[in-house]
Amino acid sequence: MRYVIVGTAGHVDHGKTLLVKALTGIDTDRLREEKERGISIELGFAYLDLPSGTRAGIVDVPGHERFIKNMLAGVGGIDIVLLVIAADEGVMPQTKEHLEIIELLQIQRGIVVLTKVDLVDEEWLMLVREDVSKALRGTVLEKAPMVAVSSVTRQGFPELIAAIDRLAGEIPDKNPGGPARLPIDRAFSVTGFGTVVTGTLITGTLRVGETVAILPEGHEARIRSLQVHKQKVDQTGPGHRVAVNLVGVEVNEVRRGQVLATPGSLQASYRIDARVEVLADAPRPLKNRSRIRFYLGAAEILGRLIVLDRDEIIPGEEAYVQLVFEEPSVAAKGDRFVLRSYSPMYTIGGGTVIDPNPKRHRRHRHDIIEALETLEKGSPEDVVRQTLRLRAVPLRSRDIEEATGLDGETVGGILAELDVQDLVFSFPCEGHILFLDREVADSWQKRIVETVSAYCETYPLRDGFPKEELRSRLFAAINSKVFNCFLHALADREMITVLDKYVRPYGDWDIPGQYREKIELLLKEFLDAGIQTPPWAEACARAGVSEKEAPEYLHHILQRGQLIKLPGDIIIHKETLERAKEAIAGHIRAHGEISLGEVRDILQTSRKYALPLLEYLDQIRFTKRVGDLRKLARG
Repeated sequence: MRYVIVGTAGHVDHGKTLLVKALTGIDTDRLREEKERGISIELGFAYLDLPSGTRAGIVDVPGHERFIKNMLAGVGGIDIVLLVIAADEGVMPQTKEHLEIIELLQIQRGIVVLTKVDLVDEEWLMLVREDVSKALRGTVLEKAPMVAVSSVTRQGFPELIAAIDRLAGEIPDKNPGGPARLPIDRAFSVTGFGTVVTGTLITGTLRVGETVAILPEGHEARIRSLQVHKQKVDQTGPGHRVAVNLVGVEVNEVRRGQVLATPGSLQASYRIDARVEVLADAPRPLKNRSRIRFYLGAAEILGRLIVLDRDEIIPGEEAYVQLVFEEPSVAAKGDRFVLRSYSPMYTIGGGTVIDPNPKRHRRHRHDIIEALETLEKGSPEDVVRQTLRLRAVPLRSRDIEEATGLDGETVGGILAELDVQDLVFSFPCEGHILFLDREVADSWQKRIVETVSAYCETYPLRDGFPKEELRSRLFAAINSKVFNCFLHALADREMITVLDKYVRPYGDWDIPGQYREKIELLLKEFLDAGIQTPPWAEACARAGVSEKEAPEYLHHILQRGQLIKLPGDIIIHKETLERAKEAIAGHIRAHGEISLGEVRDILQTSRKYALPLLEYLDQIRFTKRVGDLRKLARG
């Protein structure tokens, strides 16, 4: 069975809910307040089987100005809109605002339904038709069929059903492939079943038993069961109104505005790049940094609008912007959205998502505007290349698919060709292949090589530049695992040498001769001194090591274990330490224990050196202290 989604729109009390009930036999007003007040507050849902065999899921939206956000939650994802206008009142304020929203969301197929025709005469109906035609001029519904009906007498219903069926036949079949994406417009709990969410499945397929993610929070859950129009199904494809029973997530963890999706297919972001158009009859220009309400799918998010190439967008114009949100959004390239003012609330305009997860941009940058134009209008190859340039971070093929809206096969083919042309830098990382624009990769490589070379020239006694410090200094936005993979890719290309914790220039590495000579002098002095070693500063002065250089020499020698630092800043040669350990162990094996005084006598030294030695041996668990005595820690 084919499915299409039909949504209502129109002014409050123009008969939308009664029209749906007359079409389907289902009363979509389910709240007591809706019954009492006679208006729709929340979304309502019904379905209609058309003569062709297509089933139309119907979303009934509220018309009252106060509930526009609920209307917006329902109108996204519909295939056909029924713009409902009461024949006894004609075009009213919310008619115009709903029509503006239809225009902004580019819902191309619709029917104008003139209701309550049983209350007017033919002459009045003709005047209303003319008024409506004038209001539709220049909009996406300008050529939409207009059907006059009465939900009381059922006049015009055969014509309306035929018109819906005709438009439904024009809608192309939706591709069930790709990741699933369902904006959640309702969430509730059912006794004995648990958490249930509903929405219109935009893309992909949902199957019983599979795991899904709840975004932007990232909770994961398993699908226990699926229903499409109250019928249980094992799987369902795009374009269906779906109820999803979830296991592993509590009802208080889900809400309208979240997105149910295939894990890993979408990323939450606090900003998006977009092209925005301001309505021609907007009361004032949309200024840079205006606070706005952003509506996408079933979500309403507060944020600010950054105009990238000017200070304001005047009514009737469009411009590239970056939207910065107060909470994360979940979007895909090509999504249509609506903007309303923060306060007082009215529809300002809307637009198209160009990049759902961009970097922060500087304003008045011609290259950024050109890049956004390419992302919006360029060829698939241009879009992939521009995405890599703008993101300027290593991306998986899946990340590029999400950013560009292109399918996996197309992205894979483009990346393979770019790799052959050496226009991307690719490298493996944790089971994935990551791609970085070649120019970006070359600049990263240059910065790393230059920074590491300068560091090692300044500190020739160090093993190299510490990896994590290098990342935090040059590429703080890149996580450690990805950065480490990039470093190893450079090492494979013989650009640098990567050690466990350090990076240094490529090639054989050795300490310059003048440094080696001073190290040998220091080691000899400490070996000759035995246990009663001199202060480090004095030894350095005798070896010709400056006060500034002394810490570098100490760090280098200690790192290699040639000298050992005891508590109290006592430094001894490793051979001296080994001889002391043998002497102490021999005494303990013979007598079962040893005292500080006995250590002092055996080593022929003073308490100043014997006590730090014993404390160090305790630390490395060679000995253990029992009262004032020591025993061997093992054996």
